[in-house]
Amino acid sequence: MEVITLHQLKRYGVSERFLAEATLHPEETLARVTAQYRGKYKIVTEQAALLAEVSGKLRYETEELAQYPTVGDYVMVTVEGELAVIHRVLRRKSLFVRRAVGMSGQAQPVASNVDVVFLCMSLNQNFSLNRMERYLSIAWDSGATPVIVLTKADLCEDLAQAVSQVEAISCFSDILTLSMFDEDIHDKFEPYFSKGQTCAFIGSSGVGKSTLINCLLGTQVISTQEIGKGDKGRHTTTGREMFPCPLGGVVIDTPGMREMGAESADLSQTFGEIEDLARHCRFRDCTHTNEPGCAVLAAVEQGRLDQRRLDSYRKLEHESSYEGLSSKEVEVKKAERMFKEVGSIKQARRFAKEHYQRKQGKFPGGGM
Repeated sequence: MEVITLHQLKRYGVSERFLAEATLHPEETLARVTAQYRGKYKIVTEQAALLAEVSGKLRYETEELAQYPTVGDYVMVTVEGELAVIHRVLRRKSLFVRRAVGMSGQAQPVASNVDVVFLCMSLNQNFSLNRMERYLSIAWDSGATPVIVLTKADLCEDLAQAVSQVEAISCFSDILTLSMFDEDIHDKFEPYFSKGQTCAFIGSSGVGKSTLINCLLGTQVISTQEIGKGDKGRHTTTGREMFPCPLGGVVIDTPGMREMGAESADLSQTFGEIEDLARHCRFRDCTHTNEPGCAVLAAVEQGRLDQRRLDSYRKLEHESSYEGLSSKEVEVKKAERMFKEVGSIKQARRFAKEHYQRKQGKFPGGGM
């Protein structure tokens, strides 16, 4: 197995917080999950890169899929020969989940402890404002800072209009536009990478995530395929894996996901204007469908709010944990989300401010 020193382990983003938490379990060894396979994980410790499996006790005590280890997790292990056993997952600072196929009510972890998440969407047939709104809602709820990445700009018939539409729903997130002719990919992504930073790419199959990561890593570590018929990319990544990035920190590749369940979504960030309008509705528990005195419906009728955006909000609200709650319970849930990770919110705001100052008013993504 590859020998890993503590200095090399820090390349995988370990921070003082996790090093301190690990001292609470002196009989076990701190590791980070760098890849996930069926029933097995690849981890990195101070001494080595090893295969690992979940202990019987952890498996028995874990009631939900989202509590199982995933790529990006810091875990405590014991090493038995060339195989490690995972005994516990340290407290996460962010988590992305998606609905597990065929398992009602279950959410599957995708990546954890992510600082910046690149939400990828191509500007051809994959383009969908509803999907990007879904990604943004889930990203804000996770605790990571979202950055929108629009790929295949060379295939877009009206780039300015497409970017304008995305800007309108972006919640002030940065937007990067990329094409196959770009020669400054590293320059566009460099501001988001630094020592100890964990970045992840999320998006549908075939939008170019693996190609982008290969470019950033400077080597072909992830297999890619040619574009299929109708400009559609082909699904390549089947697992989740983390790689140290020459720009600093680490990057996580994820399988293509056309849809992510919105059971955990922050609608107040992505749909702030709708929630602001809702405060002026006659009834506190207004559903914005046919109630009299609904400020949201009035805004639609007056052309101040797009009907498509309201429909998207309703769909995500139906899927999210707001569904079935009273107005008071909804406010409590929003407050919990607002303050659940104050450090992450402050970090996101500081990151956005510093990046804005670096850009000095330039068009997001450097333009085309």
